[in-house]
Amino acid sequence: MNYSFLTGTALFKDISPEEIHHMLHCLRASEKNYRKGEIIYHAGDSAECLGLILEGSVLIENDDLWGSKSILDQVGKGQIFAETYAMIPGEPLMVSVTAACVCRVLFLNVRKLTQPCPSACSFHQRIVQNLLRISAQKNLNLSQRIFFTSSKSIRGRLVSYLSHQAKKSGSCEFTIPFNRQQMADYLGVDRSALSKELSKMKKEGVLTYKKNAFHMIV
Repeated sequence: MNYSFLTGTALFKDISPEEIHHMLHCLRASEKNYRKGEIIYHAGDSAECLGLILEGSVLIENDDLWGSKSILDQVGKGQIFAETYAMIPGEPLMVSVTAACVCRVLFLNVRKLTQPCPSACSFHQRIVQNLLRISAQKNLNLSQRIFFTSSKSIRGRLVSYLSHQAKKSGSCEFTIPFNRQQMADYLGVDRSALSKELSKMKKEGVLTYKKNAFHMIV
């Protein structure tokens, strides 16, 4: 296990490699590899463990009865998923978690953190605090997506999302984490209509792009 990598993640912030070693045993850590497109958690599943991504990334998705898909978030290396459900026994997932590419996931049974630790581990409190900070950030991310999808027009949604990405990167040139289909699913629009609008914006000199690399022209 790469403990130096884990110390750099938000989940294990301010926790030493030695403490992480003991914590992984306490939280019954296990690793699993996934192929691109493989479903890690299905909607309706009960998640006993949160997942921390060691390699690759996953998509948090919502599928309706007619097969329409909406991407709520992408979770990358060093980040976690299903932490809320892992803390609530028997709570069924409202979303699915799918491997966006070949990935490796570390699973942790964090439900043990809600119970008194027989070993009186001092670092339990720190990881609980880290989980609270992560949850707060994810709430902000969901709020941002609401802003991105609030416009009734495809251009409005694109401008809102791409403007945010530019501000986030500190540059008018940036790379987004989605391909075209994923971007359309995230913004809740049709892929062909999205591509048509991007092409129109490019012709108007609003932006240029190549695959998932964009340059906003201001």
